[in-house]
Amino acid sequence: MAAEGVSLNHISRETSDLHRLAKFYQELFGFEEVESPEFGDFKVIWLRHPSSSLFLHLIERNPSTNLPEGPWSAVSPIADPKHLPRGHHICLSVSNFDSFLRTLKDKGIETFQRSLPDGKIKQVFFFDPDGNGLEVASKEQS
Repeated sequence: MAAEGVSLNHISRETSDLHRLAKFYQELFGFEEVESPEFGDFKVIWLRHPSSSLFLHLIERNPSTNLPEGPWSAVSPIADPKHLPRGHHICLSVSNFDSFLRTLKDKGIETFQRSLPDGKIKQVFFFDPDGNGLEVASKEQS
């Protein structure tokens, strides 16, 4: 039998700089830090968005792994955000898309924009400081 009552609990991001990544999500999206457990051998910062039940779990990167900082290497051609519509990313929706887009530009964040074919939903793709793909979509206007 398939699981019932499924909902998204959290998204986790591994990072070598917890505070830098937390600040990024707090400043751009309004996430707030919430109490997080002590894991002993690694640090975490848990964030929650105040208008939803969406949580981000930022987890200290294991320094003994030789994995790249994020899914995309900073020197890779895939680091161009125009590849994200078909690549790994998470998507958040905002009701103030145009002003959010200006904030990204003011912060010097490289973006790739497009709209769905019907033109009702605008999309912007970009990377967080660790190279994780993000999409922000406008909420559909009726």
